[in-house]
Amino acid sequence: MTYPDLGSFGHDPWWLVIAKALFSFVFCLLTVLVAILVERKVLGRMQMRYGPNRVGPFGLLQSLVDGVKLALKEGLVPAGVDKPIYLAAPVIAVIPAIMAFAVIPMGGMVSVFGHRTPLQLTDLPVAVLYVLAVTSIGVYGIVLAGWASGSTYPLLGGLRSSAQVISYEIAMALCFAAVFLYSGTMSTSEIVAKQHGLWYVFLLLPSFVIYVTSMVGETNRAPFDLPEAEGELVGGFHTEYSSLKFAMFMLAEYVNMTTVAALATTLFLGGWQAPWPFDMIDGANSGWWPLLWFVGKVWTFMFMFIWLRATLPRLRYDQFMGLGWKILIPISLGWIMTVAVVRTLRNEGYDGLAVVLVATGVFLGILLLVYLSRVLRHEQARPSRQADPPSTVPGSFPVPPIPVKEHADA
Repeated sequence: MTYPDLGSFGHDPWWLVIAKALFSFVFCLLTVLVAILVERKVLGRMQMRYGPNRVGPFGLLQSLVDGVKLALKEGLVPAGVDKPIYLAAPVIAVIPAIMAFAVIPMGGMVSVFGHRTPLQLTDLPVAVLYVLAVTSIGVYGIVLAGWASGSTYPLLGGLRSSAQVISYEIAMALCFAAVFLYSGTMSTSEIVAKQHGLWYVFLLLPSFVIYVTSMVGETNRAPFDLPEAEGELVGGFHTEYSSLKFAMFMLAEYVNMTTVAALATTLFLGGWQAPWPFDMIDGANSGWWPLLWFVGKVWTFMFMFIWLRATLPRLRYDQFMGLGWKILIPISLGWIMTVAVVRTLRNEGYDGLAVVLVATGVFLGILLLVYLSRVLRHEQARPSRQADPPSTVPGSFPVPPIPVKEHADA
């Protein structure tokens, strides 16, 4: 088994570079089409109803037909919008999510028409920072969409979404910092190689839990889909969009889901390496087999997105922001200090500190659970608010108390 390193890149012919770029792009698009169909079918089964089952055999063509339907709809441009920015916002939202996939390792060294090449478009010494830089640009698409629409509710949706994405991207970046502090590299291919034998999900468990929470919040998925809360903001930042422009925002959401799932796989689940017990099979981590393990791990996170949407109710905005700023970010900072100390001791020759790191992670996880349970008990014990008495100010309109509806059999 050969692990790619930074020296494995930059030697491909031009046609192979184009082929790998197209492969990454098509992989994202196909994952989006399948994810939409799987989400509707799984949600239907979880809610004891049928999902799509009319278009094509077993409803398999439903996602494709929905895309064609959106493309054929009339593209309306409301009066009063800033048209150049209004049209550019969906493009700005989609492109960074696809660009981040350029440094995701989907396999080891493979042979393509006689050329040995890693199953990865490219890699950088600071690939993790590249991912953070590119994905942070996507928030501009959301902000500009709300501002350029020339309407109040899209503007409020864009502001709330930008605050949400930026807040949870800070926690996500701190999780990245813990990974490359412990591994000693920011290269995604080398991070995968460092996890041979023991994945970082076991060594850096608090970072994994915080990252999973942050990636749900950053992608605006339930229960954190506050920018698209229909009852609060009509439709969020994309209220004034229709046809292909609206479809591009939906494409950006699902591509972002795929990207953050691929990052979680790369940083914490060993990347394309085979899980136990398949890793004991000769050749499980060679050839094209790693692509199968990579896709399976990515779809594990995609199923988690769907499961959360079918299970949890939407949080209030203040609860959601409090979770990010008061819980996730402080715990991430404390955990990074622990990882930095362990890394320093390893550099000084004190090996075998993985047990200490795991024990510290479990301790922090227990503290987090205790804190959350106390918060929930406090919310349940809080006395209910009494109804306000009728207004008795002279000259004011009297407000009678709300009558209590009695049961018919009372």
